[in-house]
Amino acid sequence: MPAAPAQDFRPVILGGDITAYTLVRTFHEAYGVRPLVVNMTDGGPIALSRVCDHEYVPGLEDAAVFVDELERVGREHGGEGRPPLLLVAAGDWYVRMIIEHKDRLGAWFVIPYVDLGMLDRIVRKDVFYGILDEVGVPYPATVVVDMAGDAGEEDDLPFGFPVVAKPADSALYHYASFEGKKKVFVCDTPDELADTLRRVRASSYDGNFLLQEFVPGDDTNMRVLTCYSGRDGKVRFGSVGHVLLEEHHPLAIGNPCVIVHTELDEVIEQARRFLEHIGYVGFSNFDLKYDRRDGTYKFFEINVRLGRSNFYVTAAGHNVAEWYVRDWVRDEPMEGLTIARGEHLFAFVPRYVVKHYVLDPVLRDKALGLMKSGRASDPNVYGPDLTLTRRAYNLAYHVNQVRKFRAHFVAR
Repeated sequence: MPAAPAQDFRPVILGGDITAYTLVRTFHEAYGVRPLVVNMTDGGPIALSRVCDHEYVPGLEDAAVFVDELERVGREHGGEGRPPLLLVAAGDWYVRMIIEHKDRLGAWFVIPYVDLGMLDRIVRKDVFYGILDEVGVPYPATVVVDMAGDAGEEDDLPFGFPVVAKPADSALYHYASFEGKKKVFVCDTPDELADTLRRVRASSYDGNFLLQEFVPGDDTNMRVLTCYSGRDGKVRFGSVGHVLLEEHHPLAIGNPCVIVHTELDEVIEQARRFLEHIGYVGFSNFDLKYDRRDGTYKFFEINVRLGRSNFYVTAAGHNVAEWYVRDWVRDEPMEGLTIARGEHLFAFVPRYVVKHYVLDPVLRDKALGLMKSGRASDPNVYGPDLTLTRRAYNLAYHVNQVRKFRAHFVAR
């Protein structure tokens, strides 16, 4: 797709991590446009970039500051006679804040997200699973525990250990603080599960917690699915990644860091049934796991945004920024369903981690072979942005990844 003039829109990106940098890169790569990034972090990959502008806003986690500051950004960079501002977020909290304040922010920004009613309906994983039931999409056996209620619901589970325990409401869980907090817990014994739930109950989190049957298999059984639904509610794009390795740090468990782009049309069709059933619009990101016991792919959760590892899609030849711009900025007609094909490796960890921590020898050799043949991409390594400082940052980032895997890797 030919690049268009940069001045016909400008992305405003919220976030400061690798996800935000990936978004900066994809917009710059596709259109030569210089995004504006707004966040509450004055370091990291965004602060070192020379292909974006960066505004550090202390206190952005406060709702009033968030809305006031984004309205200021809108007045200073948008408005009549200027290119439209496309507002894109790199994290769940930012997405929720945008959606909750669409009435005010919509005066300044193009907002490519669902409304609040749908957000509340599907980001709660217990509600999400209920909708999957309606359209016949598989998911792990699950028990819902009310954390505001009395303990004991977990005493008589219809499945054995290990048990996966995770919050139904990730946005609410974001604000909870307690010793040993993890994104997802894998509990091997009843005592370990009881202790986990006790600590969560003692925190500020009072939403539901989900207890799930553990689907056997290591990280290589995971898949990631990215879909784009047009403003007409029809799914227009699907891309599947075969996860070879996930992060194992307690606060990042489940985030894929090594992915081979692959083809799996059946899960795209399952996601299409779900998304069109609810009238979804914009990007969606699903986590799935292959269950060798029955040959199905179990859906775990949906993110109402591009995932942390979304660059696996762009690296395989389908720049994600183009779907935003075609649909929300240019209002281009869209027809049919495009399914991404081909094989390409995405990794933001070094070769050492791939070689030592991808457990399946066949898949490990495939990944190393793709690296050797040049069919691999690291989202942090972008030619127009490779200053000496950036190269040093990327080296330090890789060294830190090695340290984290040595300290936290657990094979399942």
